[in-house]
Amino acid sequence: MKVDVTSLTTEKLAKLIDVSAVRATTTESDVREACQTAQRYGCASVSINPCFVALAAELVQGSGVQVDVSIAFPFGSATIASKVFETRDAMSKGATEIDMVMTISKAKSGCWDHVRDDIKAVVEEAKGHDAGCIVKVILENAYLTDDEKIRACLAARAAGADFVKTSTGFAKADVYGATFADVRLMYETVGDKMGVKAAGGIRSLDRALNMIEVGVTRMGISVADEVMASWEARHKE
Repeated sequence: MKVDVTSLTTEKLAKLIDVSAVRATTTESDVREACQTAQRYGCASVSINPCFVALAAELVQGSGVQVDVSIAFPFGSATIASKVFETRDAMSKGATEIDMVMTISKAKSGCWDHVRDDIKAVVEEAKGHDAGCIVKVILENAYLTDDEKIRACLAARAAGADFVKTSTGFAKADVYGATFADVRLMYETVGDKMGVKAAGGIRSLDRALNMIEVGVTRMGISVADEVMASWEARHKE
């Protein structure tokens, strides 16, 4: 359901943020810092790559912060079996949210049944182990036409995913990261039946708030500490 920006509090804003640490050069120190930020503000999750799942799970244990892992990142070109294994392995190490990249190449080939089945297999694996596990599907909109974005959203909804997500933040095409137009289109397609996550290029409080206004219910932000500090400075009594 779309969030009313005028009703936001520090706690509510933090719960819309996945603190992202998924660069190729991310270090163990970066992951520790991301976990500290997520816990300091009470963010929804820390979003990390599979090699850091066990570390992140240990660091945020008992805090309420979820461990969000990237699957088949950033191209989505792994086989269905590989994605299922990656999901199972990550959950066994403490992951509680899954951000999977859909099979972009199959989407561009018009193989929508494969796209749906790919997502469904990950959803079934994730929710078979933990009914509360959230699955977000990264569409990587920079590579897609508007029609393909709509069809990808519908495939994710049919497969039982919880969120559709704009991007990995790494696709350098005509557009880099999340755009307001894409978020509007995604929200109009899935409505309140799914969440919409934006990632890539959200590096200021104002941009984050504008994303929420157009339908975002979760954001991947690598500079979450800066965004939250800006919010607190703006709302000092």
